Amino acid sequence: MVQLKLQKRLAADILDCGKKRVWFDPNEIADIKSANSRSNVRKLIKDGMIIRKPIKIRSRFRWRLKLEAKRKGKNRGLGNRRGTAEARNPSKRQWMTRMRVLRKLLKKYRDNGKIDKHVYRQLYLKVKGNVFKSKKNLMEHIFKAKEDKAREEKLKAEVLAKKKLIEKKRVAREAAKKRKEERLLKEADEAVQQAKKSQE
Repeated sequence: MVQLKLQKRLAADILDCGKKRVWFDPNEIADIKSANSRSNVRKLIKDGMIIRKPIKIRSRFRWRLKLEAKRKGKNRGLGNRRGTAEARNPSKRQWMTRMRVLRKLLKKYRDNGKIDKHVYRQLYLKVKGNVFKSKKNLMEHIFKAKEDKAREEKLKAEVLAKKKLIEKKRVAREAAKKRKEERLLKEADEAVQQAKKSQE
């Protein structure tokens, strides 16, 4: 076996690649062996006796297939897991994701006018205090709070209407009582006057 370490080193330097990517023509080994300078190596490169091999391409076809399967939930069993549950899906990341989702929902409701700024602040602090475990949970709480508020307002309106009705009836009763008293007084006066006339 002919030693061509020098030629390989010079060729790799000139071609700007690694020694593994330098290819020598096996039919021209004698000429390549005699090339002991950079100029000689350049000439051989120009003649095509020494060439730079193309970069090996790794196909990503199988990787894409596996990724697609993973997205469907395959290849995620106990035998395919590396790392603890905390390492694979940290609790801090879960917390951050939940906070972002819930805060985004609160902001959306506030901007749309579904909740006012005071309710927003109360719910924001409750979200931070880990009161709501999911978006659905928070939405249910908001709807329930709104229903309760509407019910309270309705009850207040009913009570107010009832008070007004009672007051109206009281005023009407007092007015009727006053009229009755006036009528009785008038009748009494008339009776007195008639009695005087009869005595005369």
